[in-house]
Amino acid sequence: MAALFSKENRQAFTEPLSLNNPVLIQVLGICSALAVTAKLEPAIVMGLSVTVITAFSNVIVSLIRKTIPNRIRIIIQLVVVAALVTIVSMILKAFAYDVSVQLSVYIGLIITNCILMGRLEAFAMTNGPWQSFLDGVGNGLGYAWILVVVGAVRELLGSGTLLGFTVIPQAAYEAGYVNNGMMTMPAMSMIILGCIIWVHRALVKD
Repeated sequence: MAALFSKENRQAFTEPLSLNNPVLIQVLGICSALAVTAKLEPAIVMGLSVTVITAFSNVIVSLIRKTIPNRIRIIIQLVVVAALVTIVSMILKAFAYDVSVQLSVYIGLIITNCILMGRLEAFAMTNGPWQSFLDGVGNGLGYAWILVVVGAVRELLGSGTLLGFTVIPQAAYEAGYVNNGMMTMPAMSMIILGCIIWVHRALVKD
């Protein structure tokens, strides 16, 4: 049991959450912030989808890494990711159709997410299944919490709601408060993300 949660394994899970966050430090996977963070719900679903796909694609590639010919390894990795993305897409359409419609083609575009391919190539191809699983979960959650923060800020300030529930009281509107329509525009996601990166790098210094 101790070996499962060794220092190296803990680092594989925790470092992507902050110190080596794929979005804040490596600046990967930021395209999703433009498209799926106008509301909190699709941001959460997208984040969880990427986490699940990253974790299990890491495990699968790690299990078969010694049998993959080097010259076609990228193709094999893409096939694994595409299969998992298809499964996740079908599950969303079956159990969360409205969110699936909001996410539109962006679920399918997870196949090309730089975070997934980067972790498969840089970690899963050289490490065991358990370490690869922890790395995938850590990077997925590191990506997900950024989307959740951006989505929460945009929905709260843009619509006055969170997950569709009214948060800003009616009294505030009667006193003159107005929702910021700019928060629903894609450009605001990049501004908010830039502010998060700025604060993070100010707090986490080398």
